[in-house]
Amino acid sequence: MTHVRKQIRDNIVTTLTGLSTTGSNVFRSRVYPIAENKLPGILIFTDSEDVEFGTIGSDRSQIRNLTISIQGYVKSATNYDDTLDQICVEVEEALHTDITRGGLAKDTQVVSFDAEFSDDGDQPVVVGTLETLVSYVTIESNVEAAQ
Repeated sequence: MTHVRKQIRDNIVTTLTGLSTTGSNVFRSRVYPIAENKLPGILIFTDSEDVEFGTIGSDRSQIRNLTISIQGYVKSATNYDDTLDQICVEVEEALHTDITRGGLAKDTQVVSFDAEFSDDGDQPVVVGTLETLVSYVTIESNVEAAQ
């Protein structure tokens, strides 16, 4: 089995694969750029996680707040804002279909959006980041199972 964090990330990748605008162009890395022939596309990666203890003593419960970045990439000479907004609509609506991430989480919330524009190259590249907060609970001695 794997850490619940990875299971949640995998669930989000599956949930966002096959959307109308990005199709199968969904990737799990922020290290390598998306190839031009894979745009528009989405990158999904863990940004940070906060852990609080819900109980004291041995085998404490851990209340975890995981921030996952979902980045939509668009390369176009025109209408890039519209395409980016469409990607965001599709992502947010897909995430909302199961806020428990298949029973792994207590809640999923899109908490912010930020866009960056680059005019380097032959066409502008726009990156929109949806910061998504996923709350879940584990037991300290078993972080591979959600509670």
